[in-house]
Amino acid sequence: MTAAAEPQDLKYFTSSDGDLAYREAGAGDLVVLVHSGFVDHWVFDAQVPALAETHRVIAADVRGHGSSANASGPFRWTDDLAELLRHLDAGPAVLVGVSMGGLVVSDTLLEHPELVRAAVVCGASTGEFQDSDPWHREIQAALARALAAGDIEGWLTAFLDYVPGAHRTLDDIDPDIPRRLREMALNTLSKHTPGERDWLVRVTDTWSRLPKVDVPVLTLNGALDTPDVIAAAQRLADSVQHGRAHLIDGVAHYPNLEKPAEFTAVIRDFLQSL
Repeated sequence: MTAAAEPQDLKYFTSSDGDLAYREAGAGDLVVLVHSGFVDHWVFDAQVPALAETHRVIAADVRGHGSSANASGPFRWTDDLAELLRHLDAGPAVLVGVSMGGLVVSDTLLEHPELVRAAVVCGASTGEFQDSDPWHREIQAALARALAAGDIEGWLTAFLDYVPGAHRTLDDIDPDIPRRLREMALNTLSKHTPGERDWLVRVTDTWSRLPKVDVPVLTLNGALDTPDVIAAAQRLADSVQHGRAHLIDGVAHYPNLEKPAEFTAVIRDFLQSL
């Protein structure tokens, strides 16, 4: 991975609660990339320059991650994303989100539809599913236990369990991928203190509202992700008016890292279809 961006390489906008960071490249129609949990925009290090050949690309640091401010009061990530899009004055945009970022994208489809031209949801569906999936719940519980005990190495071990998915181990993964994720996660973790209040407000009543979504939606998953994740992605694709699902073979929860060229090619094909 390229060395983490220096502050002068990032742009910031003043949100309703602190400064939020983003990386920008290219010109043309807007594509916004939203990263997975505990890391930052550098998970899209391969996608930003490739997509910037034909589009204006924004890779944002979600609140509480990377170089963006922590919350000081109740907030929703989808509202932060909406503020960013209005700040850029370049929408509606194509949104691409991985894992937690996919939840932010699906929330934005529901809460701020006027700002979305199309969406790609990867490794996720809606927040309601995320709360009910046993695999996700088990990892989240392990993360919470380790954090409460101040066990940073235990926390990192649990966090990296996301990478291979439920069917493999880290021994099956290019070691550079967990190394990169570990580096980003440690940076984000350093922004927080044990026991601090979680100000995030969840978006509710998601599944029942999806049939109103009338923009193109692609769900994009690794074929080795858990069956529940893949089934929920298919449900999302089937629930919206113009949805379709795609699987990338041989990868799990982070296809953008394990097969970056194939992931980018699928995104490019989707953009060309709009």
